[in-house]
Amino acid sequence: MRSADDDRSSGRDGPRVAIVGRPNVGKSTLFNRLVGRRRAIVDDTPGVTRDVREAPAQLGDLAFTLLDTAGWETAGGEALEARMRRFTERAIDTAEVVLFLIDARAGVLPLDEAFAGWLRKRAGKVILVANKCEGRAGQQGLAEAHGLGLGEPIPFSAEHGEGLSDLHEALARYIEPMPEEEDDEFEDGEGAEGPSEAELAKRPLLLAIVGRPNVGKSTLVNRLVGEERVLTGPEAGITRDAIRVEWQWKGRQVRLVDTAGMRRRSRIEAKLEAASVADTLDTIRLADVCVVVLDAANMAEKQDLAVAGWVIEEGRALVIAVNKTDLLADDRSAASKAWRKLRDRLEASFAQVKDVPIVGISALNGRGVDRLMPAVFETYAIWNKRVPTPKLNRWLREMETLHPPPLANGRRIRLRFMTQIKIRPPTFILSVSQPEELGDDYLRFLINRLRDDFGLPGVPIRVTMRKPKNPYASRARKR
Repeated sequence: MRSADDDRSSGRDGPRVAIVGRPNVGKSTLFNRLVGRRRAIVDDTPGVTRDVREAPAQLGDLAFTLLDTAGWETAGGEALEARMRRFTERAIDTAEVVLFLIDARAGVLPLDEAFAGWLRKRAGKVILVANKCEGRAGQQGLAEAHGLGLGEPIPFSAEHGEGLSDLHEALARYIEPMPEEEDDEFEDGEGAEGPSEAELAKRPLLLAIVGRPNVGKSTLVNRLVGEERVLTGPEAGITRDAIRVEWQWKGRQVRLVDTAGMRRRSRIEAKLEAASVADTLDTIRLADVCVVVLDAANMAEKQDLAVAGWVIEEGRALVIAVNKTDLLADDRSAASKAWRKLRDRLEASFAQVKDVPIVGISALNGRGVDRLMPAVFETYAIWNKRVPTPKLNRWLREMETLHPPPLANGRRIRLRFMTQIKIRPPTFILSVSQPEELGDDYLRFLINRLRDDFGLPGVPIRVTMRKPKNPYASRARKR
């Protein structure tokens, strides 16, 4: 089972292995089985997977990059199914090994035969996998698979994990086993406290692109990487899985994650859409920086603020990207009013996170996109900022003098000590003589001054109050 940290950084990518087949044969179930956790959304509805999803996988001593693809169909032109097919075919062209799945229970269908004929001409290393072979239900389909001309089929059950040893044997013909000394990067050096800050700095920055449906998230990802890496189109809700794209920006490793659009919970009815939203929320929890994409025509709708609120609640660094700003170019008065409304709503909704960076862009024509990544890395640096304890306590004494804490039962509340215990986001502990009496207003004052005086704009700041221990309490108990 892979951990969350494995998602953020994997030292072993290895050969590319693509899982292909017609819709609803169990490709995503096999993908999740080999990756070791639920990474792709699985549903009985055909055509759930639309993009090509990648993840590091391991089977015994074989390590490789696994690709989950959309169901192959014979559609042509510019229909969504045709665009999905082109992405699948491109994944096949870049893969060293292809796992061709059929549904043994359903038997070999004409679409299987058509795809097999296409694979014989285009792909070199194809492993035929007859999925859903548990019990006797798939025996007929397994026998029919011999006629596809792709060699001996492997009887398999992705749902139950049957046939993994046979699949390992087939993959071992094309993939070299890992040397024994290549153990997990943090297996010995990383204790219960997790990786050190130096180790975290070497990992890719995990940048999640989130927002409502059809605001241009996938178009922005393609614009940033400079090629068509994720599926786009006029249809709302094309992206269903969170799609990771490895990228470099000015020599810095970045893992871009394109996510499904998030509608209001009251409008989420289908189980499939609920799974997509849950996948997006998981991505936000793991991200370093989240870019919330808004539509310039409808800035700061209630759902936009809800998405930004989830990012802040999870303690992630936040950048706002207002897409389609070219639509505002003709009416400067309307544009100025829209920008002012956006800033006012952000300030009113998120008083605890002031001065969130806002970048106007057009993902379609590239206008303003060059300003987005500098804002991302600047916010990321602030999110990782640490304030020295001596400096912090000199500041605390100054705050106590300039704006004394309130009285509680006729006694002055004392601010004893303050220290930063965490970064990502900046997290502080404040030792207070009577924490329950300090009040939210004074704590908010301290956080706002902390943000202004130490240069922490646009990121969540967390302050936990603690009451100092009484050094004489143990003596009193002994008496």
